[in-house]
Amino acid sequence: MIRSQFMPLILGAFLVLGFSGSVLAQKPPAKCGPDHAILYKRAVKLLDNAEKKLNAGYTAEAKSQAKEANSLFTILHKECGPQQADRALTDQELQQEAINQKLAADELAQAERLIKSAEEKTQKAVKLEMTQPEVYQKYQREAKAEFEQAHKRSIKSEIYALRNQQMVFGWLGK
Repeated sequence: MIRSQFMPLILGAFLVLGFSGSVLAQKPPAKCGPDHAILYKRAVKLLDNAEKKLNAGYTAEAKSQAKEANSLFTILHKECGPQQADRALTDQELQQEAINQKLAADELAQAERLIKSAEEKTQKAVKLEMTQPEVYQKYQREAKAEFEQAHKRSIKSEIYALRNQQMVFGWLGK
């Protein structure tokens, strides 16, 4: 039903959360060069813009920019993996990584709860559509609002996860 719209977002966020450890363990043959610093800066700018757009209520634009930032970080993982693997995170970075992972997981859990609640309201609305049209409309509005909020929280979760990628590749921006 409507939930299927959000499953790719939720699954994508889980993939991004686990991405840093699994990809960094791989050692592709490509070398990291000055062009990668440009990719990094572009990814950070997209991520910053995605967060601003999300906060301003432009969900579709935020999703698009977060997705593009994710693509750029994926390229950095593939091409700069060996150099990144040689760089250990500081204690402060490790703490921030843990915080971002927790925030991303919390946002994702909240999104899942909202989706479940919205689905329940949609089911209630369908049952009441013919007998109580005003209650039907109320449940439909509430369900729609919850689906939208779940979508925003899923994007926010992705942004938190991508902030870890920003931190991991921060050395490229220096």
